[in-house]
Formats: sequence, structure tokens, C-alpha cells
Amino acid sequence: MNKDLNKRRVVVTGAGNISALGNDWTTVKDSFLSLKNAVRYMPEWDQYPDLKTRLAAPIDDFELPASYRAKQKRSMGRVGQMAVLATQYALEEAGLLNDEILKSGRTGVSYGSATGSSAAALEFFGLLEDQSMSRINTTTYIRMMSHTAAVNIGVIFGTQGRMYTTSSACTAGSQGIGYAFEAIRYGQQDVMIAGGAEELCPTQAAVFDTILAASLRDELPNSSPRPFDQDRDGLVLGEGATTLILEDYERAKNRGAHILAEIIGYGTNTDGGHMIRPRQSTMETVMHLSLADAGINKDEIDYVSAHGTATEHGDIFESQATYNILGRKPISSLKSYTGHSLGACGAFELWSSIKMMHEGWFAPTLNLDNLDPGCADLDFIRGEIRELDADMIMSNNFAFGGINTSLIVSKNVD
Repeated sequence: MNKDLNKRRVVVTGAGNISALGNDWTTVKDSFLSLKNAVRYMPEWDQYPDLKTRLAAPIDDFELPASYRAKQKRSMGRVGQMAVLATQYALEEAGLLNDEILKSGRTGVSYGSATGSSAAALEFFGLLEDQSMSRINTTTYIRMMSHTAAVNIGVIFGTQGRMYTTSSACTAGSQGIGYAFEAIRYGQQDVMIAGGAEELCPTQAAVFDTILAASLRDELPNSSPRPFDQDRDGLVLGEGATTLILEDYERAKNRGAHILAEIIGYGTNTDGGHMIRPRQSTMETVMHLSLADAGINKDEIDYVSAHGTATEHGDIFESQATYNILGRKPISSLKSYTGHSLGACGAFELWSSIKMMHEGWFAPTLNLDNLDPGCADLDFIRGEIRELDADMIMSNNFAFGGINTSLIVSKNVD
């Protein structure tokens, strides 16, 4: 493990989650243990006859608590509300809610989402379609902008430090955590609120429809998505928000904080190639970068949280890249439970993997019945829960535009 004296150690001291599987670890864990995903048929989308897919993993009962005033809610669309509530939960767990550190300038926000709130965007589009500004108000842009989740977190909790707004689709959450890690490691901040959020919208489903990458198993919703399976037919979208509180290790130790894990390595790069087709070589490079950053070798990685979207090129290239760098490691895709929550997925998958690591088990990839022969010979966890004593895990994510991330965390913090 890299313990360079010029670099500060970074630990996770709190986490908060809003997801289709539940909002607390007990509920999420029950979903994993029961081997059931949150995917359902979306009758709400029947009004769009040209939209082929009808599958998603929505959060059906989300509502911001009444403790939030109407004035506070006005600047938040659904994505902002989920991000703020997940952050409240995370700060509560970390013991930092209302702590003076938040407004000291030594706490920052590093948070991502692919887009802002689609409902707010419609208010603007009325100007272009109907030449009318009747639906536009003073909060329309604030709710629509891609960095709405990050800035609403900053305003609600009063942070006055750095602000990183990652809008990099499927890596928005993991980049948010990675940049937060670096901000603390190099002394720019003491505490960082990090993660990602996304709200479900049929326009996002249309994106994957048009490139023939959305699942069409409408009659058997729970049988999709199928990461790494030869009978996959595309991804399923989800939504949610997950926030991690990152903190300088010495500060956390001195105040007696409960430490969930230590982040020890981060790598990010870009393919510099195709807009939507991934590149295996740069996937391999980003894993090399995170290993080098952590100062460990591949043998010390005990489990890999895969991006695993259930798209052909993505699954094959990711599996081959993982095998080439790490060898035959235990691996699974949590998107088989939640669908692809875009900006939220990287944070949710890292948090879930940390929780499972502490409990000595990992959830299998659902619906992985027939491994695609094009995929590498990894130790795919499938069929049942795998008991596994893991000390270090790697979590990987890959996004449109060829943006790649790899995070490494350690269970043992001495």
C-alpha cells in the first residue's frame, strides 16, 4: 500500500443512499441476498409508441422529507432532491451534519450526474417549440443544469470549499469520488462530499434505443439486464443517488470517527477514439493507473466490481481487459440488480462493495446463465452469494466518450 509521507491518507467515514433496492444497507442487502432485481415494466412509457424498450428500475416511492422547506425545494428537481437526501444520510452517518467543518472552507463537493432534471428542460423547450416563455421561471435553469446536484448539495449544507461537478455519464459518480480523493490526498481539502445521482427519464432510454443497446425483454422484466451473458439484449436504466463522505485519515482518527474503508488508488483516462464503442487497451491502462497509484500489485486485489452494462462490446472488452491486468479474479456486476443508473452507478457500486467486503460475501451477477464465449475466463460470481474474505477491491466504470475510471479501496485501516 502506498504510504508516501507527502500524500495524506483518505478514508470513508459516512455513506448515504437512495436506490431502487432501498435507501439503507439492510434493505439493499436483503435484495442482494434474495437475488432479485428492481427491474419492472414501465406502463408510463406506453405513451411513447416509438420507444421500443419499456424496462427500467425506478424508485417508486421517493419523496423529500417535509423538513425541507418549500424555498429549499424550489431549486431542486428530482435528481437534486435525491442527491441532497443521500448527502444528509451520509453526513449523519459520518457525524458531520451541522458540523462547523462544513462551512470552514475545508470541506468541498465533488459530485456528478449525466444530466439535470428533464422536467425543467421541458420548460425551456417551450420557448423553442411555442415561442413562449410562459413556463420558464427563476429556477428553471438551476434545476436543468448538469451540475444541479452538486450545487444544491453545496447550498443546502453550506460548504465553502472546492466544487467539482462531474458530468461524465456512467463515470460521473466514480470521477466525483476520485477527484475528491485527490483533493484530500494533496492537502487541498480535509473533508469531501462525493458521489453521483441520476433521475430516470424516457429520453435516456431513447438514447440507448437509437443505438440498439436497450433491452427489449418487456414480457420478462426480471430476466434483464444480463451482463456477460451470451443471451443479453442490452442494458436497462435505473436511477438513484449515493454519497460518500471522504476525510483526511488523521482528522477522522483524532475525532474518533467510524471508518468504513480507505481509498488507496484512483486512475482515470480517456480512449481518444470512438464516441460510444469502448477501447480495451485504455481500459487496461486505467486499471494499471489505479494499481500504481495505490502502490500495490494485482495479486492484492480480491474482488472486482465490474461496470457490466450487458452490452456486447462493453462486456467483452471489459472482461478481457480485466483478465489481462488482474488475472482470474472474482467479479460481478451490480447493475444486474439496479439497472444502469448512469451518474449514480459508480458511487452505489463502490459503497455496496465496501459493505459486502466488510461482511465477507459478494452478490452474484443476476441472469448470467450462459457466459458469452467472447468474454474472458474470469471468476464470475453467479448463481448464488459468494463467501469471500476480501481485504482490497477494485471498482471500475466506463462511459460514453471513452472516459474510464478505476478505484481501489482497502478494508484494513491501521
